Amino acid sequence: MLNKVMIIGRLGRDPELRYTQSGSPVASLNIATDESYTDREGNKVDRTEWHRVSVFQRQAENCANYLTKGSLVFVEGSLQTRKWQDQQGQDRYTTEIKAQRVQFLDRKGDAPRETGGGRGYEEDYGAPAAAPRGNAPRGSQTGGARQQPQGGRKGMDEDLGPAFPSEASNMDDVPF
Repeated sequence: MLNKVMIIGRLGRDPELRYTQSGSPVASLNIATDESYTDREGNKVDRTEWHRVSVFQRQAENCANYLTKGSLVFVEGSLQTRKWQDQQGQDRYTTEIKAQRVQFLDRKGDAPRETGGGRGYEEDYGAPAAAPRGNAPRGSQTGGARQQPQGGRKGMDEDLGPAFPSEASNMDDVPF
């Protein structure tokens, strides 16, 4: 039998982290997925589905530390139904996703922020690494470039300039 769930959605609120009696971390996530379709009358219909997700161990702590309301995540897991009793003693059932894997899909600069400040590219992604220049001794460049043997193809060791066009034209602030 197969019990497999994969969803991509956004958190409806900040993760809730709690600990079991044995001290194991458990995070609860509420994730919204949406779909749209056109009905018989030609009207676009948007539908949102909410999913309860339980995350365990170190992954739970990571979710609590790095995710916030609005974060985009991929969750892979299985469906699990729990039985519990409400305050009146009635049996209740909750079906949720027991996560085996949670992947954060927001890029660092795309993650929702509490403050609306406009940070720059370098603050979000870090400053680009400087490209080695032609005045470095031959074969001393870092980055895994191998020196060709003397009988190898001609011109393989010469400096071809920056690896990326943005390094040559000082376009470090371009967000792609």
